[in-house]
Amino acid sequence: MLDTAFWITSASILGLLVLSAFFSGSETALTASSRGKLRAKADKGSVGAKRALEITEDNERLIGSVLLGNNLVNILATSLATALFTRVFGDGGVALATLIMTLLVLIFAEVLPKTYAITNAETAAAGVSRPIAIVVKVFAPIVSAVRIFVRLVLRLFGVQIDPDSQVLAVREEIEGALNLGHSEGVVEKEDRDRILGALDLAERTVEEIMLHRSKIEMLNADEPAGDLLRQCLESPHTRLPVYREKHENIIGVIHAKDLLRAMYARRAAANESGGALDDFDITEVAMPAYFVPETTPLDEQMRQFLRRHTHFALVVDEYGALQGLITLEDILEEIVGEITDEFDLDQEHPLRRTDAGDYIVDGGMTIRDLNRAAEWQLPDEEANTIAGLVIHEAQTIPTQGQVFNFHGFRFEVMQRIDNRITRLRIREL
Repeated sequence: MLDTAFWITSASILGLLVLSAFFSGSETALTASSRGKLRAKADKGSVGAKRALEITEDNERLIGSVLLGNNLVNILATSLATALFTRVFGDGGVALATLIMTLLVLIFAEVLPKTYAITNAETAAAGVSRPIAIVVKVFAPIVSAVRIFVRLVLRLFGVQIDPDSQVLAVREEIEGALNLGHSEGVVEKEDRDRILGALDLAERTVEEIMLHRSKIEMLNADEPAGDLLRQCLESPHTRLPVYREKHENIIGVIHAKDLLRAMYARRAAANESGGALDDFDITEVAMPAYFVPETTPLDEQMRQFLRRHTHFALVVDEYGALQGLITLEDILEEIVGEITDEFDLDQEHPLRRTDAGDYIVDGGMTIRDLNRAAEWQLPDEEANTIAGLVIHEAQTIPTQGQVFNFHGFRFEVMQRIDNRITRLRIREL
């Protein structure tokens, strides 16, 4: 029975198993490889990586071609093995062929090549890209017909397929990879926060991080020059809005250096001519105010700052009413975290943890900043600040000492000034 036909059939089965292993490993390598890493290899001159990128642009066609080839060789190998074992062992050869082929396909044509492909995804993808590209071209007509048939069947069940859509957006993939790397100890929290902060700029608006109008320090253009100079010198800020009659009537923005230069020049002229500073008009040196809508995305506002060579803007609502101010530093802090200087060091930190494990939080602290600092997941869809979240959930302005439990946390109002919640104690339940 061990004639020439037996050995030819055995060799054919072995060759088909090798092809099956090739198709299985190629499928895993091309689908598991990172397009970012392949792009990096392609930029360094790897032709295989460049070809792998081109192949994986249409995943549906790639998977269809590889699965077609894999099923063809597996079915053919199984059929040859069944015929061979039936010839040698009679009717009992069918069961024996099924058992042996299942083991061979499982071990050598599935687990082994796929394990290697997962371990060396990008290298394997670049290596198999040339033969797989040929397979895709050869099977293109059949795969196209299968794709059309599959779409028609799915349409009968109300399922619409968009071949250009991606299951996960690029941002979500990056966020997931960073969070996974942080949980495994590979990515530091600060690095993760910086990258995610930069990605979040397009999703956040100016009103979420602006300094509220109640906290803006301003100069009154009608005050004496000496008082303006004193206020400017005592302020920790280099730029101050200038108003006349009422705070909403902003007529310009003064830079401390511009004010000092103008008053120094006026003082020198006064010493020579015997004049005084009483007739000094601050509007002569004030710069025009730059107003921005409160709905402007942060990434667009940063580009505007860079384009206009400034980093200070006043925020207005849809009716033109002043709502607050924003600086380039505010936007950068969303990426790198809190930026402090010699004027900020003495200010009370908006977040402090007690020995008991509670958090003392400034009511004006944004929910996003608290989530990033404490690694919580408090919702920020309905409110920007912690105080706003408590008011939204309580459906009223709480009094000092009131306690609320929601979203898995205990919120205690520690301090309230007028209608503002200024300090809270938060504990995770």
